Amino acid sequence: MLRALTVVHALGLMLVVFSISYLMPILASLIYRDDTLIDFVQALLLTSVAGFLMWFFTRRYKGELSIRHGYLLVVAMWTAMPAVATLPLLLVLHDLSFTDAYFETMSGLTTTGATVLTGLDNLPPAINLWRHELNWLGGMGIIVLAVAILPLLGIGGRQLFKAETPGPMKDSALTPRITETARNLWLVYLAITIACIASLKVAGLTTEQGMSWLDAICHAFAAMGLGGFSTHDQSVGYFDSPAIEGVLIFFMLIAAMNFATHFLVWREKKLTPLWGDVESLTTVGVVLASCLGIAIFLQWQGVYPNFWTALRHASFNLVSLATDCGFASVDFNQWPIFAPMWMLLLSCLTASSGSTGGGIKMVRTLILFKQAGREFLNLLHPAVVNPMKMGGAVIPNNIVFSVLGFVFLYFMSVATLTFVLLISGLDFISAFSAIIACINNAGPGLGVVGPASNFGVLSDFQIWVCTIAMLLGRLEIFTLLILFTPNFWRR
Repeated sequence: MLRALTVVHALGLMLVVFSISYLMPILASLIYRDDTLIDFVQALLLTSVAGFLMWFFTRRYKGELSIRHGYLLVVAMWTAMPAVATLPLLLVLHDLSFTDAYFETMSGLTTTGATVLTGLDNLPPAINLWRHELNWLGGMGIIVLAVAILPLLGIGGRQLFKAETPGPMKDSALTPRITETARNLWLVYLAITIACIASLKVAGLTTEQGMSWLDAICHAFAAMGLGGFSTHDQSVGYFDSPAIEGVLIFFMLIAAMNFATHFLVWREKKLTPLWGDVESLTTVGVVLASCLGIAIFLQWQGVYPNFWTALRHASFNLVSLATDCGFASVDFNQWPIFAPMWMLLLSCLTASSGSTGGGIKMVRTLILFKQAGREFLNLLHPAVVNPMKMGGAVIPNNIVFSVLGFVFLYFMSVATLTFVLLISGLDFISAFSAIIACINNAGPGLGVVGPASNFGVLSDFQIWVCTIAMLLGRLEIFTLLILFTPNFWRR
């Protein structure tokens, strides 16, 4: 019990650090004079004071985290941060319940992008910026940011990094020091985000209404975090701009690749690491081929008057869902069912490990394909030694078994939560797509939770089920479910 206070100590510190994130919407409130300044200042004070008190009264218990406490802290942070992030929403939007506010902030921080809010065009600018900042912070991971600063506070971060970082091969680092790795990832993330903001602002010049700095910043935050929030009810369809859609497609694909690869490209000043990243190349290849295939299918079905219009809308919406971002330019819920179902399938598979996307991840998909090939070979030649390789490296059997276990738990979680929604009265398409969208952190589903609607139509119970699905997906299932195993609590 006393050692668990180390978790409380670290969590208090992170709440203090998290309170700094309120400064950006406070600045926006001052610029736009949207009458939210006092609310954000109150949220900042409440969060920082609560965090300070947690830290102060447990200061005797600081120290290096064990593996067990690393997992516990990650889950504590991913449940506590959305809770404190609801403060501005509850203070400004008086009709919003805690259930809906928690869903909104969990969706933001897990980069799901599903929303329960309507009238986004009329929200105070500071609130809209806050929602998108949550997307951006959640994209690279609050924990990865924590790893960069926890050593300065007397708490080691390696177990935290391993517990939270997405992907099956977490022990490969960009640099020998885990803190330096985290900082490098955030520097790359920040640099690409700035490039995205500038590109969107320029692309906005091609539209009649243009793109304000607020829109550019918010959509860049959502694109880089693969969060999919928007400042408009029509999402990206509001701008009706091929240029803006093209910019977002490019940066969504960048965000869906392994950021370790981006760092190596930047450090070596050449594209060689990219050509050697089998996972990212496969992701891009599958997504681009699917864009072409879905465009041909939509044209064949007569959904659009010409192939280029079909290609434009198929490309943007497919890339958005396949990368687990969640923007929409049209209501793809109205397309023939094959197209949106294929897009949902891709949302399960195509994001890279070490990216801001969710789902099973492409590296696990590749490992499963290779394992299936090994099984065929073993049936024909039982005595053959056939090690699995990827990108020239041998994949140990323990990683293969870990992937098999993850995929089993993933589909069991999808099935269980879908049945829970069915029992609650939701139709199958809406229930299944809602869970897939939430556990993959992908955003809109189909049926009543499609891109033309939102999750606000669900009951409170259904909202909480979807909230759990988002948390499961963001923590890659193992990190959350391990807390419910007897061995976790044994000494």
